[in-house]
Amino acid sequence: MKRFHIHVGVKDLEKSVQFYSTLFGQKPSKLKEDYAKWMLDDPRVNFAISTRAGENGVDHLGLQVDEESELAEITERLKKADLGVYGEGETTCCYAESKKAWVQDPAGIAWEAYRTMTDAEVFHGEPNSEAASCCAPDESESGCCG
Repeated sequence: MKRFHIHVGVKDLEKSVQFYSTLFGQKPSKLKEDYAKWMLDDPRVNFAISTRAGENGVDHLGLQVDEESELAEITERLKKADLGVYGEGETTCCYAESKKAWVQDPAGIAWEAYRTMTDAEVFHGEPNSEAASCCAPDESESGCCG
């Protein structure tokens, strides 16, 4: 089953968590010092915020899947769109270990298709890493996030 994903960059995580918790009528399912995530069923969305995004506002969009076959299907569709799929493979980002594929749409918006395999104790990479931002990698490198 698929779930729409939205990642928003924020300046003040505490105020943003308060706002979105009120809006969604529930507390985040994951809360860290620089990141929060709500796994909503109505609407079915993975809504995440962090202070790690390069700018405030929508950082990237995506489709989260439960099954490897769903990820393979979406990745193939992205490749058929001929927009240059990049950042394909396994990564640790946004406190999760995932398998992903990235693309930029014609408007330049980063999109990811991914399957989360397990939670991670670090935001990105190694413990105590100062990896600056989530999430979309440069087209030339594999990367993060979701």
